[in-house]
Amino acid sequence: MTPQKAINILRSGFVAIPLLGLILGLAALWYGNATAASVLWVAATLPVLAKLCAEIWVSLHRGDYGLDIIAALSMTAALVFGEHLAAAVVALMYAGGQYLDAYAAHRARREMTALLSRVPRTALRHLNGELEEVALDDVIPGDRLLVRNGDIVPTDGTVSEGVAVLDQAALTGESLPARHSVGDAVMSGVTNVGDPFDIVTTRKAADSTYAGIVRLVEQAQKSKAPMTRLADRFAIYFLFATLAIAGAAWGLSDDPIRAVAVLVVATPCPLILAVPVALVSGLSRAASHGILIKGTKVLELMSQVQTFVLDKTGTLTDGKAHIVATSATTEMGAQEMLRIAASLDQTSKHTIAQTLVAEARNQGLNLSIPKSVKETAGEGMEGNVDGRQVILGGRAFVANKIGLDPSNLTNSHETPGAISVAMAVDSQWVGELIFADGLRDGTDAFLKNIRDFGVRRIVLATGDRRDVAKEVVDGLDFDSINAELTPEQKIRVVLVERKNGPVMMIGDGVNDAPALSAADIGVAMGARGAAASAEAADVVLLVDRLDRIHSALKIARRSRNIALQSVYAGIGLSLLGMFAAAFGHITPVQGALLQEVIDVVVILNALRALQGNSITEQKQPFAAP
Repeated sequence: MTPQKAINILRSGFVAIPLLGLILGLAALWYGNATAASVLWVAATLPVLAKLCAEIWVSLHRGDYGLDIIAALSMTAALVFGEHLAAAVVALMYAGGQYLDAYAAHRARREMTALLSRVPRTALRHLNGELEEVALDDVIPGDRLLVRNGDIVPTDGTVSEGVAVLDQAALTGESLPARHSVGDAVMSGVTNVGDPFDIVTTRKAADSTYAGIVRLVEQAQKSKAPMTRLADRFAIYFLFATLAIAGAAWGLSDDPIRAVAVLVVATPCPLILAVPVALVSGLSRAASHGILIKGTKVLELMSQVQTFVLDKTGTLTDGKAHIVATSATTEMGAQEMLRIAASLDQTSKHTIAQTLVAEARNQGLNLSIPKSVKETAGEGMEGNVDGRQVILGGRAFVANKIGLDPSNLTNSHETPGAISVAMAVDSQWVGELIFADGLRDGTDAFLKNIRDFGVRRIVLATGDRRDVAKEVVDGLDFDSINAELTPEQKIRVVLVERKNGPVMMIGDGVNDAPALSAADIGVAMGARGAAASAEAADVVLLVDRLDRIHSALKIARRSRNIALQSVYAGIGLSLLGMFAAAFGHITPVQGALLQEVIDVVVILNALRALQGNSITEQKQPFAAP
């Protein structure tokens, strides 16, 4: 039996004891035996009271002064003054409230618990022409694994044989399967929905993408927000107010039963139930959209962000080059030029070569198999494609190979930061393919949305050249552009911006990790970003789309608002009930039933953070920090 299962059984038992005692006592009363009924109700109350007193003792030693004290006082007062039925009802309602709270929290964590439960324990490894099932901890980088249909990819790797059709929804929220060919990288934790394929592992399981995600999830589940701690501190004032109202009711009426009724109505307080349920629900809601938030503290603070600091490469831009133009000096068309270049580049592992090949395949071009290929590291390559001698590489490399003076060649691109791949065929200069790292789709709309959302300042902080940075963000809504920054200088940018309110920093590289840690909230573009940035960040996007940050802000604000609504409504109703009890309008039994209704209402309201239109709700200004 697992510890969690044992806890669930014990919790269920503490609900069953007062429930059974209450039913048997009512049956005894029905048959006219009031004494037996009282004995049964007392017997049903004492185990719950004893458990509650033990928990209070432990909490007091930790310095926590919660509203459980009121529950203990109300049960004790009801027993002392002969309100045994009320004591049994309070015991049942308190035990049932704890059970309901645990159930609600479990439901709120459902999305994140699903991530944890998907962790594979074994893998199928190729060894000497056979397959062996090994423990996941025994898998090392370089092992070749078979991933069957329906299997979870156990660790990060690259496809070595077959075509991988992967369902990535559990990690990224993307509804459509992704297709990966030989040589493509795959993340652990995704599901194979296609034919079996092989991967060559690149990391140990403990260091894999999915293992890192699980660690982030565990951090999120164990965290406690400042708002929750504020609720705990506020509990002291509510405790004093409850005792003052109860004491006044007793003193002014000389009727201790009124004091008992006041205590019963105040047990337990919705404040300690609604806040954690609403905020943890928000964490689950975010996780279902591919947004991992490291705890309720972060979720609450996200609703108060006033400044965004963004990195450029890999954050505002895709982080990899794309063909943006083709400059040809012969009758060869752009597509044929790309086809020939990509055919030769199939044999190279260089990033630009892989981009060329991917672009050609995306356009449906039929690539030829190159022959007699020779690659000069860092310079270029040459070989035979369809019987023609092809040279690719830097302008100087290609020009020198065919006897041209590079200084006499016209510069074919003016965009700062762009690079070109020159090409010659049969000793004739053909032209150049121009590459640049372009803005992500929807960047302008994202900046407008967060500005409309109430963000006061949007700042660029990049290590790239100033002319490149200005060219990339030209026309975008930035308040400040900071370029050519070291990691230490990025930290200073974040610290300076803090004077304007809470700062959110968004980045993806290792050089962004210090600034992510320095910001009030660090957001890492985790799908392709560096592990260091994901570890340093407070929020990790499992899909590289900026609009998910906009979604996260909406979820954060909605969860916080729902928590506050539940608290204010619950406390307000409790106070009304307490005053009614103080004036003798509510008996202890009626007070217990009333308070349980209030608790159920606020918990159900808090669970709304799991549902609704948190992604499409209308824009509202940010709450003041």
